[in-house]
Amino acid sequence: MKSATARHLLVDSEELCLDLKKRISSGEKFEDIAKEYSSCPSGSNGGDLGTFFEGQMVPEFDAVVFNEAINVVHGPVKTDFGFHLLETTSRRD
Repeated sequence: MKSATARHLLVDSEELCLDLKKRISSGEKFEDIAKEYSSCPSGSNGGDLGTFFEGQMVPEFDAVVFNEAINVVHGPVKTDFGFHLLETTSRRD
């Protein structure tokens, strides 16, 4: 069964999500941005989601986490919860 570790942040607008992605691309730390802006409880831990298996998260997460490049910030990813930035930090098949 596939597993991964990842971090994310959740905000309520695509515009804010894009702005935060630019700030991370410019050198600000993902963890600091997540702590300040993410509305998900994981934000207090820098957005760390720990290890999880394929199928445990919403399909939009799985599509990114289990298929896109590792250690790259992806998004905005829209879900029913809002807009996310996702970064897969490891993956096992």
